[in-house]
Amino acid sequence: MSMSIDSIIARLGGPEATASLTGVGTEAIRKWRQAQAIPARHWPVIAQAAGLSLEDLRPASTMTDRHSPATGSSKTGTSMPDARPDGATAALVLADGSVFWGKGFGAFTPAQSAAENAGQSMGEICFSTSMTGYQETLTDPSFAGQIITFTFPHIGNVGTNAEDDEAARVFARGLVVKEDVTAPANWRATEGLDAWLKERGVTGIAGVDTRALTLRIRDGGPQTAILLFPQDGRIDPEAATSTARAWPGLEGMDLAQDVTCSAPYQWTQSVWEWPHATRPVPEKRRRVVAVDFGAKRNILRCLVAAGCDVTVVPATTSGEEILALKPEGVFLSNGPGDPAATARYAVPAIRAVLEAGVPLFGICLGHQLLALTLGAKTYKMEQGHRGANQPVKDLASGRVEITSQNHGFAVDADTLPEDARVTHVSLFDGSNEGIASDRYAAFSVQYHPEASPGPSDSFYLFERFTALIDRTAGAHN
Repeated sequence: MSMSIDSIIARLGGPEATASLTGVGTEAIRKWRQAQAIPARHWPVIAQAAGLSLEDLRPASTMTDRHSPATGSSKTGTSMPDARPDGATAALVLADGSVFWGKGFGAFTPAQSAAENAGQSMGEICFSTSMTGYQETLTDPSFAGQIITFTFPHIGNVGTNAEDDEAARVFARGLVVKEDVTAPANWRATEGLDAWLKERGVTGIAGVDTRALTLRIRDGGPQTAILLFPQDGRIDPEAATSTARAWPGLEGMDLAQDVTCSAPYQWTQSVWEWPHATRPVPEKRRRVVAVDFGAKRNILRCLVAAGCDVTVVPATTSGEEILALKPEGVFLSNGPGDPAATARYAVPAIRAVLEAGVPLFGICLGHQLLALTLGAKTYKMEQGHRGANQPVKDLASGRVEITSQNHGFAVDADTLPEDARVTHVSLFDGSNEGIASDRYAAFSVQYHPEASPGPSDSFYLFERFTALIDRTAGAHN
């Protein structure tokens, strides 16, 4: 192949234009990039549109990058023993054949022969630009099915503590860091990151050139990766590459059912506020049902701090069951996976809430599900937004907020109905960050106003929700 897959796709106008030209989905384009090959049946139309010959599209012999943890450089080779650097105990293997060597920490992965266990260390590779809050990130249910690369080099230096967990367990499939994890130096730390991960069965790899890896993700889009840290030390990158290429990816996956609560429960804790234990709770309280698609604990704290009595219910709760709780407002939480897959059971419930006239507020996956209920579409992003430094513009006020985000899918604003409007946009790429309905008492945002980690610029949205509840109640009286 005389040109790279990425160059060919760029010449055709990008992934979406390529998908439209060939009559496939953007997920297929992602898999072409993983395999570094285009199926032969598409060669004629691509060659004609890109001004190439059929020979230009024929794959060359496969060559594999081997990235050294010691230097961050790469060399080409086909023999794993020659490519493995001295001292390397772990490897991150991507579906495109790239191998990043490093030092493993946390839990060992099963031996590669234990194929039934491969899934626990395999997922979509992504990157987060957050400089702090790694514990909150790792326990965020929205990261289910993903291996996280932290672009900030020093991860683990403040240790861990029980108070900073955003859920009862770690949902990320693994983590990738630049520098070795050192002993914690923080007065709140009760345990080091290495031991904390080991107890939770999660694997990490250090010594990786995270800048090179991040650029690969940025330029090539999301792809499957496998993190290998076997106790016997035997690592077969070629076999891991084949396994990674067979994984279907997050598109089409409903992961909300894997992370949701099993039964309804009450949440009463408010936001922590130094030097007090928690922020005082307003005297006026509104009955709010929070649908748990993978809710972070700090979201629930923010709802309480804004004046809500919160009942959390499982993701699959029907509209009839939600309305039977007589809520004054309904909240749709964040969560992992493809919103179009979760919509199968979520959209009917949300539609019932809207038709009943109950005010509704959604965050992240909840935002996408509201959009789908209103008739819009969602799509898989090329890189996604993950980090605590994402600028968003409020179109009504013109105010710019620095936000915390974690999403790989987005709402297609062009598909919104006439009675819904865009309220917020990303200043990174112009993608949709918020909507509001003119027909229903409902609004949502793509980003995380609760932060944890991140800035608190957007807490006003929780107060906007309670104000909407009060206005709706007043109109009915």
